[in-house]
Amino acid sequence: MHKKIFSLVLLILATFLLISCSLPPIQPVTRVELMKTRIYNKYIIEESPEEILYALNTRGEVIVEGKRNVPGMELPIYVKMMATTDGILINEYDR
Repeated sequence: MHKKIFSLVLLILATFLLISCSLPPIQPVTRVELMKTRIYNKYIIEESPEEILYALNTRGEVIVEGKRNVPGMELPIYVKMMATTDGILINEYDR
């Protein structure tokens, strides 16, 4: 009885760990897809597109520091990009 409960708990724990980890995309993200998001127009980001593509294609997500591109203002943010089957999902968070 204890072995069944223990194996069930391990199975549930392993499932949660696999679901919560980011995985690389099935099809690699291209530079064209990255540029279609217009992140370099919306935000000031120091990382090059190649660095972002490498992170997206190996880890499935990347978080970079940036600034919202508003003339005369400096609004520091974090930009989170995730490679999904529907394309690149972008979220921004205030720093």
